[in-house]
Amino acid sequence: MSKAIPMVELWRGGILESTHSGHAVICDARGDIVQSWGDPSRIMFPRSSCKMVQALPLLESGAADRFGLTSKQIALSCASHQGEALHVNMARDWLTGLDMGEADLRCGAHEPYDKTERNRLITDHEAPCQLHNNCSGKHSGFLTLNKHLGGDSEYTEVDHPLQRAIRQATEEVADETAAGFGIDGCSAPNFAISMHGLARSMAKFAAASDGGNTREKAMYRLTRAMTAHPELVAGDGRACTELMHAMDGRVALKTGAEAVFIAIIPEQKLGLAIKIEDGSSRASEAVLVALLSRIGVLNEQHPLAQKRLPAPQINCRGKQTGELRISASF
Repeated sequence: MSKAIPMVELWRGGILESTHSGHAVICDARGDIVQSWGDPSRIMFPRSSCKMVQALPLLESGAADRFGLTSKQIALSCASHQGEALHVNMARDWLTGLDMGEADLRCGAHEPYDKTERNRLITDHEAPCQLHNNCSGKHSGFLTLNKHLGGDSEYTEVDHPLQRAIRQATEEVADETAAGFGIDGCSAPNFAISMHGLARSMAKFAAASDGGNTREKAMYRLTRAMTAHPELVAGDGRACTELMHAMDGRVALKTGAEAVFIAIIPEQKLGLAIKIEDGSSRASEAVLVALLSRIGVLNEQHPLAQKRLPAPQINCRGKQTGELRISASF
């Protein structure tokens, strides 16, 4: 078993100040490792990077078609959104179409990350609700599938039929048994797999076609929904949204908490998984840009790539104080 390797460094005044170590795996359509750094067998929680895997039963069961879900709703089911008005209104309308409402969600409420919506709540003396939760799109998908299955209201319980279906899908696409589970920030179970398993899963999405079997068609629809609607997957200023725009929809991206990132690259049938050990998203975004540039799907000179690598550190007076760089050993 190898260890995490230094991947990203912060330099200030010509002196190395901080180092972020991590792991990365690139897999091909067969699930074989094309290249890896660190430990491919490292067991980790994919967190929100696997939302498209969690959405597989929604499509495979026929629930998405039964309730007439659009490509935008399918994209939102994979989202970790900003809580912008766009996201909130879309989730609300989705639930209304199911004869449900915000109270049926089990993700919990938090302040929206979007400043415009946050300020609107303050000026209107409103409290944030569950629709503002960054996972409300995923949970709207959960409720759609749960209505299709006729399950009880507590759909986030690990032994609920919905979560059992998600665990089965996770293990099948990763080609391994989940090492266990933890409870995610939105209260849903998150199943632990290896770095290799996560990259292998993403490679299957990358290789899927709309002429394949039920699973392949579902993977294809999910990937294309994400790339068609990057603004729904994350939001203004976010790496997922901006970098998908920078690549003109050729690659699907999804971040996860604690510095996890995945990429689905259909034109090369490659899947990429990244995990930074200290949980720093600035590092996972930098590694993502570096690897997408090496693979040849992202122009490293694109302003939205340069924003993250090499990332200048600017203080409150507009002075550059340092720079984020890729480690020489990576």
